[in-house]
Amino acid sequence: MLGLRGRFFVTRFLMALLNPKIHPSLSVKDLDFSGVPVKVYQPKAPPTSRRKGFVYFHGGAGVVGTTKYYQDICSRLAKGSESVLVAVGYRLSPEHPYPTQQKDCYTATVHFMQHAENYGVDPSQIIIGGDSAGGNFAAAVAQKLVGRSDLPKLRAQVLIYAGLQAMDFNLPSYQQNATFPLLYRHNVVYYGLHYLGKDISLRDDVLKGSHVPEALRLKYGKWVNPDNIPERFKRRGYEQVPLGPFKAEVYKELSDILEFSFSPLFAEDSVIQQLPETLIVSCEYDVFRDDSLLYKKRLEDNGVKVSWFHAKNGFHGVINFFDFLFFTFPTGLQILDHIAEFIKHL
Repeated sequence: MLGLRGRFFVTRFLMALLNPKIHPSLSVKDLDFSGVPVKVYQPKAPPTSRRKGFVYFHGGAGVVGTTKYYQDICSRLAKGSESVLVAVGYRLSPEHPYPTQQKDCYTATVHFMQHAENYGVDPSQIIIGGDSAGGNFAAAVAQKLVGRSDLPKLRAQVLIYAGLQAMDFNLPSYQQNATFPLLYRHNVVYYGLHYLGKDISLRDDVLKGSHVPEALRLKYGKWVNPDNIPERFKRRGYEQVPLGPFKAEVYKELSDILEFSFSPLFAEDSVIQQLPETLIVSCEYDVFRDDSLLYKKRLEDNGVKVSWFHAKNGFHGVINFFDFLFFTFPTGLQILDHIAEFIKHL
């Protein structure tokens, strides 16, 4: 009834009503990193040496979500990993069009890398990560940092059920989990188009793959291929569907979604080979599951060390429910604790 903008306004309003907990062992400061608002979580206990730093980008399709809403998640990760965690409050679409969100994440990360010692952090021990859209931002930022010889190399990246390609929305996980909460298959494209400020009427053509020209089908087909997905993930009602007929007018409107800045899976091998050690988290009941599996294979094929945590009972957004009133799912807690242990033992 309120319309598109109203819909996201209501979601933001409801999120703002929540006041997630912060663990008493942490101190939290609201700061500004080169114009980007951040929350910095630091253990109160005096360190025996410089700590690791973890830059975190929250999910929300680039249109909802705040650092406040993610306080309990960031608090849990900071405490469990014994790291200094920086939660980035990037600006949201549609008020701030794409790629503002990625630029804010990149700017805040570079600022932290340049000033890490001011927060008791070893500059060579900085990790970046995020969930859902935040995982996409993390993957894109990590790739963009590859060419920065003036900065220390990232220690690792953590990608939590991230969307990593916008070419094929008929992969097994997109079919199997098309109507599984919290992220439906048709909503992936709906939110994506809204985030990009594009015409929502293009959704059906994108779902069919009609936005992908023949040259890119040939180039990217070796990476976005069901043959790269283990057979055990295809047993639950999957039927291979080829991309629909190409429509030049659709590609003209949406060519940027096939660039590696939006679809990190499509980065060149020369970039992939220089990425840091990676933890990939996937969930069985999530449309983005196969994006994670395909990116995992690309990284491994290019010699990048990969750890993988697959939540067999997980769904998209499950970490937001690790301790959420009457809707609490142990899988969310398992994921957060696994991430904390990964960071702690790097």
